[in-house]
Amino acid sequence: MLIPLIKEILSFPADSREVKVRGWVKTKRELKNLIFVELNDGSSLSGIQCTFDRSAAAGVLDRISTGASVEVRGRLRPSPASGQALEVAAEELRIIGEAPAESYPLQKKRHSLEFLREIAHLRARTNTFGAVARIRNRLAFAIHQYFQERGFLYIHTPIITASDAEGAGAMFQVTTLDLEGLAKNGGSGKNHTTGGGLIDYRKDFFGKPCYLTVSGQLEAETYAAALSRVYTFGPTFRAENSNTTRHLAEFWMVEPELAFAGLEDNMALAEDFLKFILKAVLENNQEDLHFFETHIEHGLIQTLRELIDSRFTHISYTDAVSELEKAAALGTANFEFKPSWGCDLQSEHEKFLTEKIVRGPVIVTGYPREIKAFYMKMNDDEKTVRAMDVLVPRLGEIIGGSQREDRLDLLEKRLSQGGMKGDYSWYLDLRRYGSVPHSGFGLGFERLIQYVTGMVNIRDVIPYPRAAGQADF
Repeated sequence: MLIPLIKEILSFPADSREVKVRGWVKTKRELKNLIFVELNDGSSLSGIQCTFDRSAAAGVLDRISTGASVEVRGRLRPSPASGQALEVAAEELRIIGEAPAESYPLQKKRHSLEFLREIAHLRARTNTFGAVARIRNRLAFAIHQYFQERGFLYIHTPIITASDAEGAGAMFQVTTLDLEGLAKNGGSGKNHTTGGGLIDYRKDFFGKPCYLTVSGQLEAETYAAALSRVYTFGPTFRAENSNTTRHLAEFWMVEPELAFAGLEDNMALAEDFLKFILKAVLENNQEDLHFFETHIEHGLIQTLRELIDSRFTHISYTDAVSELEKAAALGTANFEFKPSWGCDLQSEHEKFLTEKIVRGPVIVTGYPREIKAFYMKMNDDEKTVRAMDVLVPRLGEIIGGSQREDRLDLLEKRLSQGGMKGDYSWYLDLRRYGSVPHSGFGLGFERLIQYVTGMVNIRDVIPYPRAAGQADF
């Protein structure tokens, strides 16, 4: 039988019941004959104070230091101290694991986020990263809850793929070939090359070039074409050498796909989905959100509530660019990247749209086909596609999606125009046999957590960040 977590104990009545508490020491204070030890087990931001006589700690007092793991047995009683309702009148204390003060890197002081990235294996013990972990957990649960309650089936799409869903080319290659041997032999490694010195992928594990996936969308579409409503939620990879606060090489994506659905259905789903998961975290993680409100982003909670209560504005890409051009011409905006029809909207454009023009969340539709992926359905003007981006204040784009091209001839044409490499015959089969209108979107999970917590650097909302030159732990 598991003993109660501190979060559960804090909800108990102060009835002198005997409790057993296990956790890590946050602080230790000594006052004459009394010792005060605050324990936290990660179940909540709040810890619990354990009070005991100095005689009860005889022999172990010097070994009780920040970071040490201990077990305390005692009785729950009202706390006379302000800021806490309960405390444990300790009768027995046992040290489970020591954390010598001279070497333990997390002492009772504020550490910079840069320093904590260097000790990512320990940073979850801090208030900030414990709160991030609990927010991440709640959002992940809410995502599954939302889709499961609406008839979506959770499917697992492959991590290793021979297809590029985006056509961007920034993919990590997966191979069992002896690359070191190839390099030493000037590209002519034994058994790995053809007569012309090119790599012979027939000798590779999969018999062809393969990569870590950038998206599970294409495979999800195949299941939507059989099961109607599906979603994926898993890791994806981009080999972009972007050393920014917004990019990771490994991140998690949420990607629903709906058969018999157009762009309007997709927009409605995205808005409802986003409001649901934000409401879930507001209802269940109030303590953690107040921590971020106080220490990271003032006004955070109000921003989330306003989004939930708002109606998302819909605007075409053409109208959005027109508004941005007007703002630039009037001098009300000083953009680093000049907006013009045909350009991809930058973060500064997205934030200006949401914070200055619309003053709320907005869904932009009808992007030029040249700046969007091959699978997006062409509009009748043959210049734009049925794409959508959901933009929110403070962040910019949080969701990107589209109605998928369901016409075989047009999809074949887009593949050819885009110079897509690889075998997409299996993907085209969806349009050959029982093709239907279908739509979907993708939400970067870490971007969502940034929005909810106010954390500036995306590397601080994933347990172990992967970026250019960074694959520690």
